[in-house]
Amino acid sequence: MERITYNELPKGMFDSLREIEEYLKNSPLDFNLLELIKLRVSQLNGCAYCLDMHHKELKHHGENDVKLSLLSAWEETDFFTDKEKAALSFAEALTMIDHRSLRDSIFERLEKHFSKTEISYLSLTITQINTWNRLMKVFGFKAGYYEVAK
Repeated sequence: MERITYNELPKGMFDSLREIEEYLKNSPLDFNLLELIKLRVSQLNGCAYCLDMHHKELKHHGENDVKLSLLSAWEETDFFTDKEKAALSFAEALTMIDHRSLRDSIFERLEKHFSKTEISYLSLTITQINTWNRLMKVFGFKAGYYEVAK
């Protein structure tokens, strides 16, 4: 049930968030990697709308079904590269962060695969999807109706 429909949102509310999305699309990071992160964070946050969206985006961009079906257990499979595993570990740690600081081991693992610039983009991607997840849960946007832009 939608609590607040798209048409009921304050004018321009999503404009800045969409600008960040465009900024991230132009980053040096692989589109599928960013979408995997968004899908995993959405799993952690239980955001049905975002799960639908990012699953469909990944399928549209050629990600295979086995990898998608195993994303919630990525640590137990060989379907993810070390680079993807480092990014997913970081995404989980940053999403589930509490009063403690981010462990150095998480950052050190990232540095093996990403430059500091890329880590900055990863950080923004993770915080951005956490924002979207929380907004969608408040507004109650309906899952299942997202269509990939052609």
